[in-house]
Amino acid sequence: MWAYTARRLLGIIPVLFGISLLVFLFLHLIPGDPAVVMLGERAEPERIAALREKLGLERPLWEQYLFFVGNLLQGDLGTSIFNQLTVKEQLARRWPATFELAIAATLFAVIIGIPFGILAAIRKNSLIDNLATSFSLLGVSLPVFWLGLLLVYLFAVNLQWLPAGGRLSIDVDALFKPITGFYVLDALFQPQTFWDVAKHLILPAITLGTIPLAILTRITRSAMLEVLSQDYVRTARAKGLSERVVIWRHAFKNALLPVVTIIGLQFGTLLGGAILTETIFSWPGIGSWIYEGILNRDYPVVQGGVIFVALVFVVVNLVVDLSYALLDPRIQYR
Repeated sequence: MWAYTARRLLGIIPVLFGISLLVFLFLHLIPGDPAVVMLGERAEPERIAALREKLGLERPLWEQYLFFVGNLLQGDLGTSIFNQLTVKEQLARRWPATFELAIAATLFAVIIGIPFGILAAIRKNSLIDNLATSFSLLGVSLPVFWLGLLLVYLFAVNLQWLPAGGRLSIDVDALFKPITGFYVLDALFQPQTFWDVAKHLILPAITLGTIPLAILTRITRSAMLEVLSQDYVRTARAKGLSERVVIWRHAFKNALLPVVTIIGLQFGTLLGGAILTETIFSWPGIGSWIYEGILNRDYPVVQGGVIFVALVFVVVNLVVDLSYALLDPRIQYR
């Protein structure tokens, strides 16, 4: 397993290199000039040219890319063109918010999706099965931005049960003291702020977790149906084992591989796919940060953010692959 892990870790290098090249080229193909964005369209050409020279934008693209890669190899993600803060510093402030949202959305999908999928498989062709199938189709079809705005309209504007955005209310923000950057965890040490933190997380987590919930329900149902038709399940039932033991100890355990794969892939996808959700709910995470960087033509911010998300995605996939050996001892890595 150690040799396999080492090979996979080495394989991350060309992946990140390819991603950095693609992101760099795509950003420079987008119409717009960072100098014009900073100075305004009515700025004098001389001032624009001077700023482009200062930012190094006058150099050839290949030279700019080599400079970026050289800094990247030294752990330097660059400095924001727009606010002159280092990308590392901004990333350190932003990533806990995105991870907290992705974890909450994943938990929402797992807690509801897996039991729903198991129940649909056990009661195949029943009303519950038809509801699960219809929900799966509906869940993957709903646009995230539409669902987010709908939830805000219903629960924040009309019913006023939950806040429309942000991570804290204004009055609580003055009392709250961030420790780790994960507000739910920090709020455990400041109980008077916990409910406010949790309220702000509910709508974004539901919005972001709906598509993974639908996918997980469908995958769990399919995996369970396949396992329930196996001979060893029929043998377990013939031995007189209770249905609960058959389902949870024999069937579900052997259906976990595809389910775990989907959970890992969806968690990685949530990190990169949270741009719309974070923008709708004014969530100060990596997604909204990258979006602002694209609007401002802030090349270092977008490049650094995308590379960080890609690195996390690759590492999550590696952890999922390694977990297969724990779930199924027959799997060996060479």
